Amino acid sequence: MKDNAAPAPVKVGAVDIEAFAKNLARMVEEGGKALAAYLKPREEGRVQAGLSDEMNDMVKTFGEVGSYWLSDPDRAVELQSQLGRAYLELWGAAAKRLSGEEVGPVVTPDPKDRRFADPEWSSNQFFDFVKQAYLLSTNWADHLVEAAKDLDPHTRQKAEFYLKQVTNALSPSNFVLTNPELLRETVNSNAENLARGMHMLAEDITAGGGDLKIRQSDAAKFEVGRNLAVTPGKVILENDLMQLIQYAPATPSVLKTPLLICPPWINKFYVLDLTPEKSFIKWCVDQGLTVFVISWVNPDARLRDKDFEDYMRLGPLAALDAIDQVTGETKVHTIGYCVGGTLLSITLAYMAAKNDHRVASATLFAAQVDFTHAGDLKVFVDEEQLETLEKRMAERGYLEGSKMANAFNMLRSNDLIWPYIINNYLRGKAPMPFDLLYWNSDATRMPAANHAFYLRQCYLNNTLSRGKMTIANVHLDLKKVKVPIYNLATREDHIAPAKSAFLGSKFFGGPVTYVLSGSGHIAGVVNPPSKAKYQYWTGGKAGTGSLEAWLKKAKEHPGSWWPNWIEWIKSHGDEQVPPREPGGGTLKPIEDAPGRYVKVLS
Repeated sequence: MKDNAAPAPVKVGAVDIEAFAKNLARMVEEGGKALAAYLKPREEGRVQAGLSDEMNDMVKTFGEVGSYWLSDPDRAVELQSQLGRAYLELWGAAAKRLSGEEVGPVVTPDPKDRRFADPEWSSNQFFDFVKQAYLLSTNWADHLVEAAKDLDPHTRQKAEFYLKQVTNALSPSNFVLTNPELLRETVNSNAENLARGMHMLAEDITAGGGDLKIRQSDAAKFEVGRNLAVTPGKVILENDLMQLIQYAPATPSVLKTPLLICPPWINKFYVLDLTPEKSFIKWCVDQGLTVFVISWVNPDARLRDKDFEDYMRLGPLAALDAIDQVTGETKVHTIGYCVGGTLLSITLAYMAAKNDHRVASATLFAAQVDFTHAGDLKVFVDEEQLETLEKRMAERGYLEGSKMANAFNMLRSNDLIWPYIINNYLRGKAPMPFDLLYWNSDATRMPAANHAFYLRQCYLNNTLSRGKMTIANVHLDLKKVKVPIYNLATREDHIAPAKSAFLGSKFFGGPVTYVLSGSGHIAGVVNPPSKAKYQYWTGGKAGTGSLEAWLKKAKEHPGSWWPNWIEWIKSHGDEQVPPREPGGGTLKPIEDAPGRYVKVLS
């Protein structure tokens, strides 16, 4: 059979009725276990029953869209007529095809939409009809939001986001009877796939403490410190919020100026130290850098009052003190990733106000200092939602890691949610081992005070770029930050959009080198040169004009941006010194890298 040949149609007569019935019984039994795992923590009061805060907000948002259309009877009738005409056109085309006529589709999916890649979505008239009816319905629903003229921008953004979640969930590809691949597999395996899937569903609800924790990777294949985060080093300092790791040298000499990496506390640092082949940290060590990395604690209720100032003082400022003590160097290169880059930028503004000049350069990985174009995460940030969230955090003292993980997954639900629902619970297959997705599911909690400050001051009020933020009673002005900055954005970023990082470049007072990498928030950053994947663009000054205009004039380079970055680092001083052992003889190593903090689970 050729690779592009249509699959054989389902042969119901080939089903082993007895085996099918047994597997259906197993499916029901395992489904009961899944339901029990869901209900038990609610009955015991460990999980709040009722609609989630996000569901309540979604219903309210859709209500505002509905009010616009229902407020004018003529407008409502025309809207219904549009959908009716589309269905009639589809029905007519289906009737002609049934009679033997060659008829083109009324609507086609995006060529990049992998949900409908199976040939039977087009060759089988039933599945083709279901597919087209779904696409017509989603296009009509999109029009509901796009054409609702009276919506304010934030409500429109929320409506578009929530609608995307609903339409993605209702895709016919997510149901056995309307997905040709799933139907074939169910018949061919006598429904054993569904029995296995329900068993996995029960396990994942139990693992989530009553909520579904979708497994995205084979967790048994990975362990932090065994085959992830294995770059040799020592923890040389720890406090309530972080451990500071210094990595062992791997070259005969090292760059005189050390490097401090400030990762996000929303995730764990080892995204930059995955397997040795993908590790940015190991690569930096191999380039002759003395690397220090902050490993944030996975906080619990005891740290509920730790705020943004505490994260600054006990994070990058404490690390700079330790680096000075260990190496004797008063200048340090720095990197901040995602919210770690926001923290680093705030720290730089604070240091500038205090005439503290210990930072030689700053590199920002997919980080934001201006939140005007902060993307779909802004859907979750308005006054009403923040008040609700702050109330929830006050009850526990922290935000559960699963909340942020779910929010990030929802940004790309057709990549990070529904394919795993289908694969795990309908096909009954365990996901493949993938280090990046293992890390993605290793969520962390966030202290109430710190997270509330971040959401209010950055996402809601955008005070940093507006010059209205204060830390420790110090007014922050990014224009006073004169250190050279390497501002890396990723083109398909859903968390810190490239447009947002581009605009953010203009708020600093020193030279900014804006670099745009291919791919997204993680893969665009964790892109070792050995893989020869993606590309990156370099060009002129960023922050003025549009990203699109900048990109038209930018130069495209194949492969990883890492070599470009190390050249940029060395352009700010390439003096070499003998290699430095962790602790430098002044700070006694506490334990081997990656340390205890990163291994604490949520």
